[in-house]
Amino acid sequence: MEQVTDNFHRLVVKNVPLIDVRAPVEFAAGAFPSAVNLPLMSDEERHQVGICYKEQGQAAAIALGHKLVCGSVKEARIAAWKAFVEQNPDALIYCFRGGMRSQLSQEWAEQAIGREIPRLEGGYKAFRNYLIDQLDPQLISSTPIVVGGRTGSGKTLLIRDLKNVVDLEAIANHRGSSFGRQLSAQPTQIDFENRLAWALIQHRAAGHRHMILEDEGRHVGQCYLPLPLSAHFEQASVVHLEITLDERIDITFDEYVTAAQAAFTERFGEDGLFQWLEDLRGSLQRIKKRLGGERLKRVSQLMQTAFDHQQATGDTSAHKQWVEVLLCEYYDPMYDYQLEQKQQKIVFQGNADAVRDYLTGLD
Repeated sequence: MEQVTDNFHRLVVKNVPLIDVRAPVEFAAGAFPSAVNLPLMSDEERHQVGICYKEQGQAAAIALGHKLVCGSVKEARIAAWKAFVEQNPDALIYCFRGGMRSQLSQEWAEQAIGREIPRLEGGYKAFRNYLIDQLDPQLISSTPIVVGGRTGSGKTLLIRDLKNVVDLEAIANHRGSSFGRQLSAQPTQIDFENRLAWALIQHRAAGHRHMILEDEGRHVGQCYLPLPLSAHFEQASVVHLEITLDERIDITFDEYVTAAQAAFTERFGEDGLFQWLEDLRGSLQRIKKRLGGERLKRVSQLMQTAFDHQQATGDTSAHKQWVEVLLCEYYDPMYDYQLEQKQQKIVFQGNADAVRDYLTGLD
């Protein structure tokens, strides 16, 4: 008997492995956190079958599909499904609507594996709709607590290990500032929403009384929270992290200079430092209107001088000069304005140890 499941909640809570047999272009547009793309058809094969369907109808399209995916091509795709299921015995399989592609893949895989892989009822579309529904703030049973603090305060470092955190920066693959792009791309908006819903479901299933969030606003890089959810988080109480300017400079330096340079060097080799500098300049250009012409020129010169000094001596400490200017003259004035709007919401403030102790005691 054909196995199907629509127990979407269980799939999220258990992180059940999923085999997505859609074409790579579909997977790239949006998928699920526990899914791997092992397509039945390549993008080109899907394109050809789609044209045939429009021009000649379903029967001809099915016949073309079998002609394109046969012999060694078919064997390789079945072998990929078999290998994945052997590593993940509880895996499920799906296509866009849970129709012909997943049914056919299910049949072929059964012949090779000796048992049927359960199929996701309704496919990608039904599961995606379920996840969208889970972004409704009315379904959130825990009390949100937002951790605020000036840029470079180490908010992410502080909350990362707390069990009741929903880490928006990690979900969006972005550090949440104008200089916060990672080397790897951000997820598509669809993927971001799927991952966010996934995190909210798991948070609710864990029974936490509070949900700890970093103060991000609606946008995290190019990803953005659905408006009702963003509005819900904006009403949350605020815990304000206070640390010294020197500590903030050190934290920012460690992340945006030391760690970033290491990542660029690992990716680009000898050109890594030059690629890092170009990326830094690009980030600077994105804030040039707010920064103003004089400060833009001054920060640019400090960056170049520090880079030249590093190239000549290996010493990176001069980069702290432009870090300090950006923190004090760009980020702090913006945060001061935001802080004024949030004064009534602050329920606790203190240094990193005090804030960590307070947050740990909430759940």
